[in-house]
Amino acid sequence: MSKTILITGGAGFIGSNFVVYFCKKYPDYQLINFDKLTYAGNLDNLRECQAAANYVFIRGDICDRELVEAVFREYKITDVIHLAAESHVDNSIVSPEEFVTTNVLGTFTILDAFRKSNSRDTSRFLHISTDEVYGTLGETGYFTEKTPYAPNSPYSASKAGSDMLVRSYFHTYGTNVVSSNCSNNYGPMQHGEKLIPTIIRSALSEKLIPIYGDGKNIRDWLYVIDHCRALDIIFHQGKAGETYNVGGRNEKTNLQIADTICAILDEKCPRKNGKNYGKLIAFVANRPGHDRRYAINAAKLETELGWRAEESFDTGIGKTVEWYLAHREYFFKKSR
Repeated sequence: MSKTILITGGAGFIGSNFVVYFCKKYPDYQLINFDKLTYAGNLDNLRECQAAANYVFIRGDICDRELVEAVFREYKITDVIHLAAESHVDNSIVSPEEFVTTNVLGTFTILDAFRKSNSRDTSRFLHISTDEVYGTLGETGYFTEKTPYAPNSPYSASKAGSDMLVRSYFHTYGTNVVSSNCSNNYGPMQHGEKLIPTIIRSALSEKLIPIYGDGKNIRDWLYVIDHCRALDIIFHQGKAGETYNVGGRNEKTNLQIADTICAILDEKCPRKNGKNYGKLIAFVANRPGHDRRYAINAAKLETELGWRAEESFDTGIGKTVEWYLAHREYFFKKSR
């Protein structure tokens, strides 16, 4: 094997999509999937690569220094792709300590083990983060790699802390790190707590579809496989010490997302009572500290590394709804 790559959080939503993508594309890379299997992790998402010769799963906590170092020694890890994180903003408001522990201390543990175990110039640590570290935008403008950090939730603050640790290891130790900050991902295998799965599940269950506040909070939506392709390019071609923003150029309000999904379901799976799914949309009390708008300028990634999103929101959301309709039994079971 030309590389032995530790992929943290490979049983989560983005992680599992990435592991399957990477396992198929690079059969000469040994992939070590290291995941704690919290409520958001699911090995069913990895059935496509579980029998592959270049894939190994290890259940473990990124905060467990002894286990992490043992994995580095036993498998002679050459590279790290670090996806593991607590990621749901609502949960961070209720239990912020878990987010600080996993996202800050866990990142430090993996990062420091990598630094101490690798002296090869070709060894690389790819850190995956979020656009939420930048705070909120007004009606115009975009986040760039030079936007000052202004996190507004315990989740985004913990991710900002992890980003700063990674940056410091490049400047202090010369560690070969590269980082990415992505916009909201969507697609197959996303956990049911997130917005798009919640809309689909609520609609199919004939329950009210909850939308925070006035529904006009805006996010830039990125199809998860486009994100996987971006991470592939950043890992192989990104410049050490640099950060690359990844966005789909698909700004949508939460209400637009709900309306679009309801319209697709009206066509694909009409309600028995003949009413439109949109009638189920209900506005609920806003989330504390709810950022109004995110929008990514991905020009650096596009111009320097040649990445382009292949899915429009219309094509991506169509594929996403189709996947959930085809996996309803699994989806409802994992969302309870």
